[in-house]
Amino acid sequence: MPYSARSALRAVVVAATLTGALALAGCAPTASPSASPTATAGGGAATTKPSATPTPTPTEPATPVTLTCDQIVTADQLYAYNPNFGPNPDYKPKDGSLEKKVADWQGATCSWLNQTSGDVIQIAVAQPPASQLDALKNAAITDAQPVPTYGAPPIEGYFKTGDSGQVQIFRGAFWIVAESTAFFEPGDAAPLMENVLGNLPAS
Repeated sequence: MPYSARSALRAVVVAATLTGALALAGCAPTASPSASPTATAGGGAATTKPSATPTPTPTEPATPVTLTCDQIVTADQLYAYNPNFGPNPDYKPKDGSLEKKVADWQGATCSWLNQTSGDVIQIAVAQPPASQLDALKNAAITDAQPVPTYGAPPIEGYFKTGDSGQVQIFRGAFWIVAESTAFFEPGDAAPLMENVLGNLPAS
């Protein structure tokens, strides 16, 4: 084959070879960088710490009062106070009242009805959670007047006038609430409160 023909053929082969190589190079997949864990200052891979879940504070329970109404004020004591009072079977503490709070704390809630006048006496006894006693005492001293005749310290007594006279007494772990339209002044409730305090167990 003449020299010029061989040169031309070689040029064609070289060109084809280069074109194929370039085509292959252009089709080669590009490696994507793989995600790597962030290195810590010590050189190790960083670890993700689970977020801490706060532990709920347990609610302190009240101590149930297991006394019956006849034990809180006996039939003889009620008769001595006023013979017209008898059991009030339809009684239920009103929502939002102190007596309802006593009931919510598993306390004893009692009521007696005057068969002549229609007056109702409510007496409720609770042993609230110890953490709640100071708040109850602060509310009582803000809302009512201290009554020392209900008992000497450490007994704390309070009376609030209104449509119904309201008594609050604190003795040890016990919270006593009494309310009646028959309580015009602190002395009206005093005999019953003396009975209640005498009938409660030591705390």
